[in-house]
Amino acid sequence: MAAATAAAATPTASTRLLRHTAGAPVPGPHQIKFSTSLELRHRSAARLSPAPALLPDRVTPFNFDADGDDHPREECGVFGVIGDPDASSLCYLGLQKLQHRGEEGAGIAAAGVDGKLKSVTGLGLVGDVFRDPARLANLPGDAAIGHVRYSTAGAAAALRNVQPFLAAYRFGQVAVAHNGNLVNYQALRNRLEAQGSIFNTSSDTEVILHLIATSLSRPLLSRICDACERLAGAYSLLFLTADKLFAVRDPMGFRPLVMGRRPNGAVVFASETCALDLIDATYEREVAPGEVVVVDRRDMSVSSACLVPHRPRKSCVFEHIYFALPHSVVFGHAVHERRTAYGRALAEESPAPTADVVIPVPDSGFYAALGFAQASGLEFQQGLIRWHYSGRSFIQPSQAIRDLAVKLKLSPVRGVIEGKGVVVVDDSLVRGTTSSKIVRLLRDAGAREVHMRIASPPVIGSCLYGIDTPSEGELISNRMDLEGVRRTIGCDSLAFLSLDKLHSIYGDEAHELCDACFSRNYPVLPTVPEPVPELVSAFED
Repeated sequence: MAAATAAAATPTASTRLLRHTAGAPVPGPHQIKFSTSLELRHRSAARLSPAPALLPDRVTPFNFDADGDDHPREECGVFGVIGDPDASSLCYLGLQKLQHRGEEGAGIAAAGVDGKLKSVTGLGLVGDVFRDPARLANLPGDAAIGHVRYSTAGAAAALRNVQPFLAAYRFGQVAVAHNGNLVNYQALRNRLEAQGSIFNTSSDTEVILHLIATSLSRPLLSRICDACERLAGAYSLLFLTADKLFAVRDPMGFRPLVMGRRPNGAVVFASETCALDLIDATYEREVAPGEVVVVDRRDMSVSSACLVPHRPRKSCVFEHIYFALPHSVVFGHAVHERRTAYGRALAEESPAPTADVVIPVPDSGFYAALGFAQASGLEFQQGLIRWHYSGRSFIQPSQAIRDLAVKLKLSPVRGVIEGKGVVVVDDSLVRGTTSSKIVRLLRDAGAREVHMRIASPPVIGSCLYGIDTPSEGELISNRMDLEGVRRTIGCDSLAFLSLDKLHSIYGDEAHELCDACFSRNYPVLPTVPEPVPELVSAFED
């Protein structure tokens, strides 16, 4: 798909992001036989299913608690290992390390010595899903893939949407785990359903399995390539069969996917290098954008194929800004070094000359605040303490109780703050709700001045590629100018890292970043599905 640029910043610009094309063609009839006879009827007055509006500012849901963190959320993390007799246990540990990428559900699929695939999935944290040791014990074998999720396309808390998905088709079983978001999902699904496919979930990942099943290519590698040629958007995928593990990354490289190797020769894939470190796997390289890596379980040979012709790389800059853990290497850069550089650049652009101390918003603001303090010569202190054990709050009977719940999650250190001019550094500002509460907390703790510094540009566009962000109407920087945001938050001064300054940190690599949430320059546009004729029962008149 050719890269395209969205119209610049007006509240209605998102309506001009839509490309009116039909869903990608799907070859041949579906191989699944249905017990109920269905046929596609074309009458003179054809009954058409209305095409749902697929506006970019509503592609993903935004389901944060009223008292919770208002940062965007990463949607998924994937992990896979092949060639180790403890594959499912290693997968469990890897998913634990990737828990920050998804907390609504987790699952593991493993290939046993008998060649059969089994899976265990559940809602909740990884530790909760696999609390019973018997669940891991039911996943023997030396190959496994796993997944943690938030919801992008698909209902948030539905067990049927928890991956890995395990399916059987005429050539055997296949399991898939997916990190990303397909912007042509609805168009593909409409066409598949019109040709007889039956879907069991509301996840965009299931479309990929149907495309593999309907492909006329052989072998499975060709089917995977054939399916991925029809996909648009972000996808880092792991496929597991009885004898192989496939790792796939979309041609633009939106989401990270890395490869490593354990001392015993087992090959490991993960969304972040921190998961490799945990299980003593040595980082080898990224899975390149547009690449399929195939590991054969029988002889542990590793081969590579080009998925599609080269396209301009567009790696998500928010991986560095917020999502990835600071001790990970993502897109070839140490995350903590990137964040420290953001803070230094922010201090150069927007100093706070009357401030006495720099404090981070924990935990993701730590390195940016450290960089700001280093560049400005100010004292660095931990002035806010995050309480990690409060969980999610579902009952908030009054505003007063909600404000108390915020104090439970973030507590000011009065001795650091009282009587001082405080620079508060956060990684991003989305709706502004958390920032305004932090400012009140600091003033109540005796801060003389509160200066907010945001180590990224203003978020003015929703993400289409696998990040849970609000609608554009909920983005505070899309609704207000800088002074309006400052007044709403209640701080004495407010500054963001400029987009130009962010680009300067990356130098010649700046053009390889996806910064659509800051610029509305969307590399791949969503496809508006055409209306398709309804499926009509063969027994209907």
